[in-house]
Amino acid sequence: MTRTILAILAITLTVSACGRIRDSRINPFNWFGRDRAETVVVADEALARDPRPFVSQVLSLQVEPTPEGAIIRAVGLPPLQGYWNAALVEVDRDNPTTLTYEFRVLPPLSQTRQGTQRSREIFVARAVSSSRLTQVRTITVIGQGNRRAVRR
Repeated sequence: MTRTILAILAITLTVSACGRIRDSRINPFNWFGRDRAETVVVADEALARDPRPFVSQVLSLQVEPTPEGAIIRAVGLPPLQGYWNAALVEVDRDNPTTLTYEFRVLPPLSQTRQGTQRSREIFVARAVSSSRLTQVRTITVIGQGNRRAVRR
């Protein structure tokens, strides 16, 4: 009887401790928090690095852990339908604690409609290795009118 009570008590304590691991920094799902939006004005010299223009607005940014590192996913909103060839272009490799990307897209080849916001949304992702993420504390994605960042 005593062993059964001790076993139940041990299991209860073990399961209750899982909540602390879920919220701790040990859990890779907690490595990066929610994204925050910041207003930004993009300088013309940024266009010299890549001829594609910036997406008008970065709607969301997520960092999802994988066994090899993480996948950075961003959603952008151009002014019209038909934008294509989207990519996250890495910039500012001098600081090892930050990853900064520009959200670049090519405009449509012919005149298109504006359409609804949902029909204009562009999804882009980029994989980053765990060795590259070891010192990273902030990941930022820059658009024409705003930027979004997630921090550890």
